[in-house]
Amino acid sequence: MSIVYNKLFALLDERGIKKYHLRQKGIHANVMDKLIKNSNVDVSTINKICKLLDCQPADIMEYIPDENSDDKAEENK
Repeated sequence: MSIVYNKLFALLDERGIKKYHLRQKGIHANVMDKLIKNSNVDVSTINKICKLLDCQPADIMEYIPDENSDDKAEENK
C-alpha cells in the first residue's frame, strides 16, 4: 500500500470537520471505509473531496514507497 490518506483525517481534525460531514455531502460510507483502510479510491472521489474541502490532492493523500518493493531493485539495474 503506497498511497495513504492520513493527511485527510488530520485536515478534518484540524478544521473540526467530522467524517460524517463528508458522508452528508455525498462521500458514501463504503468510500470512507476505503479511505480509512488506505485502499484504492477513484480519482473522481479525490476530486470531490478536494472540492468539498477546498484543498489540493497533496493536502489529503501521500505516496509512501514500500520498503520491500521490487521496484527499487528494478531501478538499480
